Amino acid sequence: MSFTYNRTVRFQDTDTAGVVYFANVLGICHEAYEESLEASSINLKDFFTNPSVAFPIVHASVDFLRPMFVGDKLLISLIPQKIGVDKFEITYEITVAEVVVAKAITRHVCIDVSSRSKQELPDEIIQWLETNRRDAEGADRRRSREIM
Repeated sequence: MSFTYNRTVRFQDTDTAGVVYFANVLGICHEAYEESLEASSINLKDFFTNPSVAFPIVHASVDFLRPMFVGDKLLISLIPQKIGVDKFEITYEITVAEVVVAKAITRHVCIDVSSRSKQELPDEIIQWLETNRRDAEGADRRRSREIM
């Protein structure tokens, strides 16, 4: 199954209209990304402060399907996917009470920090990608059997 992260919308997440501010949705997605890395035994401190390699986001998009309000219980499902030797993409689906309220994508590229040039994904990220891909494919197969 895809990795899931539970989060409650807080007042600080919202704008003056009382709904989640558009840019904060990407922040919430990034929290889910961090949790999925940690669940795969990747040390977050080392990952984000490693002086030799980084994974900047080179593309991001969000589709808003319904508003999210303070107190809403969000379920963020994410599926990372390798899209090249040096990049990966994460798709996110955010639901409230089993209703999809937003979908997002972040695309990341692996770079050498000192030269800022692209480099191949390290083994720990390839393992994280493979584990999540297998889990997601298994969930899809189980769902298709349930429908029949």
